Amino acid sequence: MVRATRLVLLLLVVVVAWFKLRHAATPIAQVQDHAQIQRQVLAVLAHGAKAWNAGDLDGFVSDYLPDTETTFITKTGVLHGIAAIRGVYAARFALGAKRDSLHFEGVEIDVLGPDVVNTIAWYVLLHGDSVASRGPTSLVMRRVSGRWRIVHDHSS
Repeated sequence: MVRATRLVLLLLVVVVAWFKLRHAATPIAQVQDHAQIQRQVLAVLAHGAKAWNAGDLDGFVSDYLPDTETTFITKTGVLHGIAAIRGVYAARFALGAKRDSLHFEGVEIDVLGPDVVNTIAWYVLLHGDSVASRGPTSLVMRRVSGRWRIVHDHSS
């Protein structure tokens, strides 16, 4: 009987320990990492908007990973690589072209891993005080060599 009681107590301790580990609070370091990642990703969005608003196409596309596997989804299909993405925006950055100012609203950043995030937001293009265009954007970003870069962009 004593042996059975000890076995039950040992089993109970194991179950309680497993439950505590399974439902433990997120470690502070992980929360801090997520907060740091979110700040870094928000900085990429701010950089892109600043470059857009300054008419700096090179600066704007520098937030994309310069790789042929980087994608941009349009109404007509999927574009691959920086040259194709640059081509979509080139007319808006041409000398004398009309380009509304850009900012982002409702940004949500889902940290999928230490070097991968999915960011959703609303892009807003303002013409003076009026909204010229507004739509959803979904950006998969990877941290490569310490820098967050867009690898998949779907903006409607």
